[in-house]
Amino acid sequence: MGFLSIFKAQTKSPAPLPSGSFTIDSTGEIVTSTIPSSFSKESLKQIGHMVLQAFKDARKTGQNIGELAIQYSALDLKARELRGGAIIFLSPHAKNVR
Repeated sequence: MGFLSIFKAQTKSPAPLPSGSFTIDSTGEIVTSTIPSSFSKESLKQIGHMVLQAFKDARKTGQNIGELAIQYSALDLKARELRGGAIIFLSPHAKNVR
């Protein structure tokens, strides 16, 4: 039976959503990370760039924002500014269970 299993369609499940944190410097480079390596570093850099841009845009308008919280349908993102860089926390969105 093992020989026949090579003909069975291989189904890949989607990658799990990341859970952990990472820090980025003012240039957007990742300094430290507790995010699993199965989540792409390029995606982390994109997230980091967007967070840094949000903090930069807020400063341009005279708003001093030290923390940013975004809730997507499946992912929660919290970021804190750190002297030009940021620490970003990612976690799967917990659904309300009754």
